[in-house]
Amino acid sequence: MKKTIIIDVISYLYALLFLYTGIFKVLDQESLKQTLYKSPLLHQFVPVVAVVIPFLELAIAVALLLPFFRPAPLPRRWGLCAGTALMAVFTLYIGYMLRVENGHLPCSCGGIIQVMNWHQHLYFNGTFTLLGLLAYWLNNRYNKSPEGKPAFS
Repeated sequence: MKKTIIIDVISYLYALLFLYTGIFKVLDQESLKQTLYKSPLLHQFVPVVAVVIPFLELAIAVALLLPFFRPAPLPRRWGLCAGTALMAVFTLYIGYMLRVENGHLPCSCGGIIQVMNWHQHLYFNGTFTLLGLLAYWLNNRYNKSPEGKPAFS
């Protein structure tokens, strides 16, 4: 019971985060693109990244919210895996920006999260990455079948 509450809370936090940032990026595409053009790593891929990242964030949020409305174990597993992977990529990108670029570039996260400095972003994203790993691990452990094969949840 305790494991499912932890999984639910982390899934809900991830869903809220990705809904918030995904919607903000969709509504403010021009600002997102301008910010991405300033990135030394992403400026070549702006047209693709500006569409793919918000789409992924919103798809992950939906996958994580589905189990709250009807039994949907596979989307939750996908959402936890994809959400954690995306958050890890964001964390690595921020680490790169701090190390190589000294964090002097603007953030394209959107909304109130955009107010954070690069170090705060690193801690925030690192914490969310660890929470995602915990939820994914608990989800797989909690849903093991008697034969030791993971059930899809």
